[in-house]
Amino acid sequence: MAEKTRGTKTARAEDVPMGPTGRPYHGFPTPPALSSHGPARIISLCNQKGGVGKTTTTINLAASLAQYGRRVLAVDFDPQGALSAGLGITTHDVPTIYDLLLDTKRDPHEVIVQTSTPGLDVLPANIDLSAAEVHLVNEVARETILSRVLRKVSGEYDVILVDCQPSLGLLTVNALTASHGVLIPLECEFFALRGVALLVETIDKVRDRLNPAIELDGVLATMYDPRTLHSREVLERVVEAFGDDVLETVIGRTVKFPDASVSGVPITQFAPEHAAAQAYLRLARELVDRGAVA
Repeated sequence: MAEKTRGTKTARAEDVPMGPTGRPYHGFPTPPALSSHGPARIISLCNQKGGVGKTTTTINLAASLAQYGRRVLAVDFDPQGALSAGLGITTHDVPTIYDLLLDTKRDPHEVIVQTSTPGLDVLPANIDLSAAEVHLVNEVARETILSRVLRKVSGEYDVILVDCQPSLGLLTVNALTASHGVLIPLECEFFALRGVALLVETIDKVRDRLNPAIELDGVLATMYDPRTLHSREVLERVVEAFGDDVLETVIGRTVKFPDASVSGVPITQFAPEHAAAQAYLRLARELVDRGAVA
């Protein structure tokens, strides 16, 4: 009899679905519609290591939030301009975020571009942005220039996502100073894990000296491949290091992301039924559930 009872308990435990992070898997409810928009919560997507999924996450999280009725502004803050290209926006011979940084009196509405995704706008960037740090280094309160730019339009959006460049220079400090929260996309690979401590240290310095209100909204595991022991071990170490700051949603590795980028649309539009598209919709629901987004 005792054995049967133990068997029943085991069966019930096994009935609880577990996510890749080793925690119970939640579906997260569909967020209710908003009766009004703004002021925006500004979230920077940061990691000084390149190729960890910052731009992919910015594009697809922005599109997912827009799909749930949020008004979203995505800020391309990387001189490579990958976010702009990934949303099919031409950045040659047009005003960009660089022009707004150099002339803070300029109206951001002259630069904002509407995308093919309803509710999603973009502040584009191109290679000109690489010169911004040189131009801004002698400016008074140079760390707050992006904040002054975004302040002019924050009342029109529910969330502003800033796609940072892979460095911890003046542009990234500007993004962190302007932000209410930080989302860290982290590739499930050993070398990606090594640099996160330095990023967290930078966030702490910005909190101490420039922006006391900034919060860590979460660590997002990306490029996860459950078939490899390495991916599973790295994710396990991330959960050990960051605990509940690790988001339950995990983004898997798939060739659909570059395919969608070539098409200039988010994956939620390119392949809406694909697991990757569903993962970003789930990420949007999780962030709303956590209170990181209205």
